[in-house]
Parts: sequence; C-alpha cells; structure tokens
Amino acid sequence: MALWVTLLCTLVASLLGGLYLLGMFRRRRPDEPPLDKGIIPWLGYALDFRKDSSEFLKRMQRKHGDIFTVLIGGYYFTFVMDPFCFGAIVKESRSKLDFRTFASKLVLRVFGYKTVEANHSIMHAASTKHLMGDGLTVMTQSTMVNFQKLMLFNLSSGKEKRVWQEDSLFHYCYNIVFRAGYLALYGTEPHQGADNKEKANDQDRIHSNQVFHEFRKYDRLFPRLAYAVLPPRDKIEAEQLKRFFWSMLSVKKSWQKENISGWISDQNQLLAENGVPEYMRDRFMFMLLWASQGNTGPTAFWLLLYLMKHPEAMKAVKEEVDKVSRENGQESKAGSPPMNITRDMLNQTPLLDSALEETLRLVAAPVLVRAVLQDTSLKTSSGAEYTLRKGDRVALFPHISVQMNPEIHSEPHKFKYDRFVNPDGTKKDFYKNGKRLKYINMPWGAGVSICPGRFFAAAEIKLFVFLMLSHYDLELVNGEEDIPAIDISRWGFGTMQPVHDVLFRYRLRF
Repeated sequence: MALWVTLLCTLVASLLGGLYLLGMFRRRRPDEPPLDKGIIPWLGYALDFRKDSSEFLKRMQRKHGDIFTVLIGGYYFTFVMDPFCFGAIVKESRSKLDFRTFASKLVLRVFGYKTVEANHSIMHAASTKHLMGDGLTVMTQSTMVNFQKLMLFNLSSGKEKRVWQEDSLFHYCYNIVFRAGYLALYGTEPHQGADNKEKANDQDRIHSNQVFHEFRKYDRLFPRLAYAVLPPRDKIEAEQLKRFFWSMLSVKKSWQKENISGWISDQNQLLAENGVPEYMRDRFMFMLLWASQGNTGPTAFWLLLYLMKHPEAMKAVKEEVDKVSRENGQESKAGSPPMNITRDMLNQTPLLDSALEETLRLVAAPVLVRAVLQDTSLKTSSGAEYTLRKGDRVALFPHISVQMNPEIHSEPHKFKYDRFVNPDGTKKDFYKNGKRLKYINMPWGAGVSICPGRFFAAAEIKLFVFLMLSHYDLELVNGEEDIPAIDISRWGFGTMQPVHDVLFRYRLRF
C-alpha cells in the first residue's frame, strides 16, 4: 500500500511540475502588466509571433495597451510599447535587466560560439578603437580601396562604355557591399611586387564572391535557425555552412592574409589572452562576419531603391554628392582616376545622412530583449507603475512603437528623404504629446547593447551609395513597379529583406 501511495504522490508531483513548467499556474499579480498566455500550454503565442511578429504585437497593443506580458515558447515576454519608458529599460543596471543572457543562447545556437564573461568588454574596446574616431578613418579608407577593387577596376571613358547594364538590385547591392566589407575586415590576398598585385586583386574578387555565395545560403536559413524551427534537411545544411565558415575564417588561415583589420586581430588576441581556445575563436570570427555584414547590403538596397522611386530625393542627394566631390577635388569626370571618398567627405552629407536614417526607420526592425534578473519597477508616461517579474524577459520593438508611430513621424509609411534634417543641415527634434523624445529611431539598438559597429556600417553604406551616384546613372527597368513587400519571417533580426528582387539598370555618367 505504501508503495502505491509513493508512486501516486510521485505521479501527481510530476504532473503538477509539468503543468507549472507549461505555465498553467501563472497568474497576474496586482502590480504587473496585463497577462495573456494564449490557449496552448507552454507554446502560448509562439506560432503567432513567429508567423508575423509585427501584426501580432499590434494586435496585443490594441487589446492590452502599451505594456503587456505574453507567453512565447515557454518564456514570458513583457513588451513595452511606450517610447518614454525606453531610457529606463536600456539604462537599467545589468544586475536587474541583462541582455547577455538572451544573446548568449542565440549566439550559441546560430554560430556555435559559447560566450565568455569578457566578450562584451573585448568587443566594445576593439570597436571603440577601430570603428570610431581615427580608427574609423583608417577603416573607411580600407573599405574605399576594396570598393574600388570591386566596382571601379575596369572603368574607362568612351561612348562604347556608356551603355546600360541590367542587374537585380538586391543581389547587386548585397554582393558588392558585403564583399568590400569582408575584404576590409578580414584581409586580402598577399602579393609581392607590383606585377603580382593585379593577380592578387583578381583572387580577392573571385574569393569574396564565393564567400558571399555561401553566406547568402546561410542568411536565408538564419531566421528559422534562430527560432530553432529548421526542418532536418535545412538543419544539416546549416551545420555544413557553419563548418565552412569556421574553417574559412579560422585563426590559422587569417594569418595568411594581408591588411587584416585591427578590429579582427585585436579581438582574436584578447580572446586568446582570456583563455578562449582557438576552435572557439574561429566561431567567434563567423559571428563577427554576420554581425558586421548581414545588414549593410540590404540597407543599401532599400536606400537606392527609395531614391530611384523618388526623383526629387535622388536629385537632391545626387546634387549634394556632386557638390562634396567638387569641393574636395574628387569630381568624377571622363578620363579622371577612380574617386577616393574619405571619411571627411562622408561627414559633409546631411541629406544623404537623413535619407539613410529614413531608410532605416522604414526597414530596420530589431527586437531588443533583456532578461529580468530581479523584480524591477517600471513607470510609464501615463503615470502607471508596473513590476517586471524576475525570470521573465522584457522586450522593445521600436519599429512599431517609435519608427512607424504617426504621433512621432507624420505619414510614417512614406519615404521622406529630408525627414531627419533641418534646412540648415542640423538634425531635427521629434516629439510625442508635446514632449521631446530621445529615442526616435532605433535601428542599432540602444544602451549597453547598442551596435558597436554602427558608425562603420553607416560609412560602408554611404561609401557605396556615394560611388553609385557619382559614377552611374541609375533607373529601375520598370519605373512603375511597386516597392516590394518585406519578408515578414525576418522581423526582429535587423534590416528587413524584400520578398522579391527588383531589376535596375546603370551606365557610366561620363
């Protein structure tokens, strides 16, 4: 009899424990945000969120207001849609709200890299040194050299060269921008003497194109890999691609290259000093490749597309680019050498800056997540005060709450190239309910988790667009074609991608 009682108690305890893990007993406390668990135990709203994160969050916001907690795949996420709360969240101490807990799990799943405590400080130090200030000047020049290598190596004057060439815009932009950034960061083929330089350049062009081809395979799998919903066949392909990049970007192979950026070499050295084994540093290099190059090419695509679809914007930005070129002795003319655009020149383009910012407002859609390590109080702009529960996650989705908010940005679905700049070239301020907002566009994240390479990424995109507008006439093959819809499977992972490509043509201006 005692045995049966023991077994029954064990069974009941297991059942109750399982139900607890499935979230069946979770109840909203008086000081907590509205709670919505959905109807499926443990999964909650995982399928809805995965299907279309933006529409799901809009629906929840209409139902619950600007702050609510939902169950998604076994985790409770509190989404905060009030932009006046963003500062309190992104500036909260790591002892209460920690972004690394969530990020480390994602990085392990998608790149096979196991983070160490020193990772954040190492990346921050290297990025501050090499991707900002004087370091950014060096990186901009290196990237410029590689754009010349990929785009301008066969330019020549003459009417026979002024013929239209046709290509797919997304593929063209992603390909060129990725390859220039990759070569600038990870190094180029070594050569000895001027005679071998062009052979090395040819190898760089061939090799970087092969790398891009493999990267795009991985990039297409990335969203489902991040959500851990890849089917078996795709999972096998993802693992094969990981191993390809671990080998191709390995520490051993990197030292066979020339012109490796300090950003790459310094991080490798600091990781080694912190006891990270070589095979894990190989994986770290793969993570850096995606982090640095996964969004710049798609952003360049959208920016050029919006400019081509808005002639007044194209005219204004092109005039600004030509003016800066003339004033710096870099005007593109028939028979002139390839342009050399400097960081100083990129700092003289307020309209291009605004057009890029406007592009990012429309198409950049990261989800910013923090793990709640302690019960944390949060006060909203309406005066209501809520407690974020320990063990939950708090998340921001600025694309809805800020970037597409008509109270902040009038006609938010329209591309207005000068939205972010005043007539005198200074940056505009934005308000909601008469109160000035600090966070008006958040493509790079915010706080301690803000993208450390954001200045380099912006310089990379601007260099490419500057060169395209300076050297080529551009137009869509079908000028009446609508701007393609975004691929909703990529919500939350940075710059969105189009559901289909767009044909364009280009020809030398001179």
